[in-house]
Amino acid sequence: MGASSLIVLMIAAVAFSGIAILISKFVLKATTNKQKGEPYECGIPTQGPSWIQFNVGYYLFALIFLIFDVELIFLFPWAVVVKQVGWLALVEILVFFFILFMGFLYAHKKGALKWM
Repeated sequence: MGASSLIVLMIAAVAFSGIAILISKFVLKATTNKQKGEPYECGIPTQGPSWIQFNVGYYLFALIFLIFDVELIFLFPWAVVVKQVGWLALVEILVFFFILFMGFLYAHKKGALKWM
């Protein structure tokens, strides 16, 4: 498996995707529909302007979710090597959880976790 295999793989990927796009252009008819230009195509007509102001609490809630979701990404490699590293790994993960818990308490105290 050398550079030639990588080149063949890249050529095959470009060829397959290009052929799929060409087939879809020839087979499917082009339709222009008013609903396809809507910001959210869900089948329900939009009522009112689409540029309305949303509450910032939704974004804060999403950011906090992402922080705790990324925590799991860091937790997996720790779980893989915990037996080899020993007590040092346990102390490090406890410090990591303490920092995250303090962030959670801060967000809870500021009211960022209240859903309207």
